[in-house]
Amino acid sequence: MISYIKAKAILKKAKIKIQDEEILVKNSLNRVTARDILSPSDYPSADNAAFDGFAINSQDTKNLNKKNPGHFKIIGMIAAGNKPLTKKAKKFDTIEIMTGGIISKPFNTIIPIEQINFYPNKKKTKSIVVIKGIKKFNHVRFKGSDFKKSQLIIKKGTIIQPNHILALKTLGVAKIKVKKKLNVLFFSTGNEISNSNKIPSWKVRNSNSSYIESLNNNLTFSFKNGGVLKDHHKKIFKSKIQKVLKSKIDIIITSGAVSAGKFDFIPDVIKEFKISHYFKSVMIRPGKPVLFAKINQKAIFGLPGNPISSAACFRFFVYQFIENILNIQNEKPLKAVLKNSFKKRKNVTRFIKSQISITNNGRAEVKLLPGQESFRINSFVKSNMWAVLPSGQAKFKKGQIIDCFLPNHSNKILD
Repeated sequence: MISYIKAKAILKKAKIKIQDEEILVKNSLNRVTARDILSPSDYPSADNAAFDGFAINSQDTKNLNKKNPGHFKIIGMIAAGNKPLTKKAKKFDTIEIMTGGIISKPFNTIIPIEQINFYPNKKKTKSIVVIKGIKKFNHVRFKGSDFKKSQLIIKKGTIIQPNHILALKTLGVAKIKVKKKLNVLFFSTGNEISNSNKIPSWKVRNSNSSYIESLNNNLTFSFKNGGVLKDHHKKIFKSKIQKVLKSKIDIIITSGAVSAGKFDFIPDVIKEFKISHYFKSVMIRPGKPVLFAKINQKAIFGLPGNPISSAACFRFFVYQFIENILNIQNEKPLKAVLKNSFKKRKNVTRFIKSQISITNNGRAEVKLLPGQESFRINSFVKSNMWAVLPSGQAKFKKGQIIDCFLPNHSNKILD
C-alpha cells in the first residue's frame, strides 16, 4: 500500500499522449485550449460612443458660457452598425450618435442625451446649445482600449467557459485549437449489478456507470459504456483489454472487483500484461483498493464498487490523470474554514463529503457532513464539495483552514 502523494506522482509520470484538434468556438465549452489564443484585431475596432448623445469637437466649446452659448448644427445621425460619417464637418457642427456608433474626426467627445439643450425645442430640433466648455474624450471608447491586436485572450491549458466563448466570438475568433477528448471505456463488475430500476434486495443498481457518464461534458472526455462484467468474466475482460490496445480508447475504467475477495479478478488480469506504471491500494478513505496501470499508451483504473468510493477515486485519481494529459496545470484547492472538528487515522488521506457556505462577511466555511461511509449517498446528495484531510495529521479542529475541491469540475474554472 502506498501514500496518496506517491500515487499522484506515479500518475503524473504515466502521462499518455493525445493529439490536438481544431473546433468551432461555439462548440468549445469545457474543452481545453491547446495553444495560447491571441486577439486577431483591436477591440473596439474603432473609437465609438459609450452613450447615446451628440458628438462634437471639444475645441469648438472653448470660451463658451451662458452669456456666450454655442449653437451646434445637427448634420447627421450615426447608429451602431452604421458606416462612419464621411461628410466633412465644419466648426459648430454636431452629429447625433447612438451607443456604439463610430466617432470620426473632427468629433472627439460625447454629450449624453440627458444633458442636451435642444433648439428651438426637442420636437423641432435644428441645433443643440452648449453653454460651457466640454473636455475632449468624454464618453468615448477608444480603439484597442480593451484588446490590442495579438494580445493574449486565453492561455494554453484553459478550460473554456461561457465567458471565454463570449470574448472569442466578440473578437472574431471562429475556431480554436483544443486537446482532443479522451476516449473512456467503462465497465461495471459483479453478478449483483443490474441495469434495471426494479431489483430484488440482493441486487445493486448500476449507478456508478451513470454517474461517471454524467461527468463527461464537464470533464472533457467521451464516455463509452462497456456493460457489466460478471464474476466469471476474467477471460472476457482480458480479451477486452487486448482489443483496447488496438483501438482508439485511451482509458479503461472498471468499478468493483479490485479488492481481495474471491471474485475480485481485475488485478490478476491486469498483471498478465506488460505494465510500465502500477499501483494497487492507496492509504486513502474512501477508495483504498483503487488500482492503476499503464499498458503501452493506454491507462487502466480499477475503482472500488461502493458508489462514494468510486466517485472519490474518479475525482482524485482519474480526473487528475486527465488534467495532466490535457495540460491543465496547478489545480489549486479552495481554502475554507472548518466549522466542525474531525478525527481520522494519521497516516490516511480522507476525502470528506462536505458542504461549503459563504458567511455574510464573505468567508468560506465548510461543514464535514455526518455519514461518511462509502455506501451512504444521503450525505453525498447534501454535499457540494470534497474536503481533503491530508495524511500526517489525525485531529482537525474547528476554525482550521482546509483544502476543498469541486466534486464535478476542476477548481481551475475558479481561477
